[in-house]
Amino acid sequence: MSTWHPLSFRDFPISQAVQYPDTEALEATLTRLRELPPLVTSWEVERLRGHIAEAQEGKRFILMGGDCAETIADCQPEAISNKMKILLQMSLVLVHSTMKPVVRVGRMAGQYAKPRSKAWEVRGEQKLPNYFGDLVNRSEYTPESRKFDPSLMLAGYHHAAMTLNFVRSLTDSGFADLHHPENWDLSFFDEADLSEELRAEYHQSGADLSRALRFMEALGELSIDDLTRVDFYTCHEGLNLHYESAQTHTVPRREGHYLLTTHLPWIGERTRQLDRAHVEFFRGINNPVGVKVGPTATVEDVVGLSEALNPNDAPGKLVLISRMGKANVREKLRPLLESVRDSGRKVLWVVDPMHGNTQMAESGFKTRNFDDICDEIAWTIDAHAEAGTTLGGVHLELTGEDVTECTGGAAGITDADLATNYATACDPRLNYRQALEIAFLLGRRMRADQSAT
Repeated sequence: MSTWHPLSFRDFPISQAVQYPDTEALEATLTRLRELPPLVTSWEVERLRGHIAEAQEGKRFILMGGDCAETIADCQPEAISNKMKILLQMSLVLVHSTMKPVVRVGRMAGQYAKPRSKAWEVRGEQKLPNYFGDLVNRSEYTPESRKFDPSLMLAGYHHAAMTLNFVRSLTDSGFADLHHPENWDLSFFDEADLSEELRAEYHQSGADLSRALRFMEALGELSIDDLTRVDFYTCHEGLNLHYESAQTHTVPRREGHYLLTTHLPWIGERTRQLDRAHVEFFRGINNPVGVKVGPTATVEDVVGLSEALNPNDAPGKLVLISRMGKANVREKLRPLLESVRDSGRKVLWVVDPMHGNTQMAESGFKTRNFDDICDEIAWTIDAHAEAGTTLGGVHLELTGEDVTECTGGAAGITDADLATNYATACDPRLNYRQALEIAFLLGRRMRADQSAT
């Protein structure tokens, strides 16, 4: 393989390439980005790698969730805290169900770039570049807004920094302490359309866990700190390699390079080609790296990605995120699980039940059906059981807001309801009721599987 450095990706074809028309403005922006402080630290990255290594052994569970396409306009305290609250509520349910520490990784503070299936958007007689996220261009359908603007990388950096600052302030102040789940209540507990059973089950989970924590502390159990400590990590798709490479640095007293825009970057389904720029870039950083694996992935693809991105087979380095879709998961997933198992390579398998289940409603809205999402999770767990492998995490697109973007679930959203509060910048997200319901369904299934073994 070629000698790696942070810009060696430029010698490879770039899928989903962002072609900035003003190269001088691009280089000036990248120079400034290189000068700015890192958004995360190598210590945080290494701590997450340790958690992922334990999840690979079945000792932890990884909960990844947040917006499909984060927007700069959503850099507001209520929006940020609501996303944290729903992830914390879900983690409480999973901790109670599995009695394993849950690692929370938010799709936030950097999920500003989105791949698109089409480079152009056509409305009537007008054809403009597609919207690739707030890190690249703007969503308004005008020639000026859709122009690729390098200055948006600086805007994304600054808003990511503000988001991380607020998240750290909340966690440091005890906001996320498992002893006090009442801090995380969202307004939906007062909503009549949340079933009494679901509301009561959540409160019972919190009460049971609090009692268990107090009992363990009374016994002097030191590991209780590991269960209750909340380290909140971030992740995003590393689509714009200009942005990611500008914040890739060496660190004193550590070998190698760290990408310091986020703790856990991932490579998307559209950019995971072995001979292209994204794999080249991400093979050279010390961060744990995720890869989305869809129904077109072959055994050779998955084993090849494992070898390219983690040549030393280091624990905690590689996260494979299956996103097969309900229609494909039973046929397509198990051979991939078995091939990686037989190769003996260390990976963490995570399920993304969202992206393979996107459909177009009759009303014209992109949506996802709650039952399809649940089926993909359940059938993925079945595939792991049959292959003798471990599902170590879940990756969801969700929000702490009362949106109407995915049909079904306890909220009872139908196609006719989608227009009520369809607020996503790109793909449909679970609302807070649906996200909590997923946590209970997943927790019950994992608890049943643990009891069976």
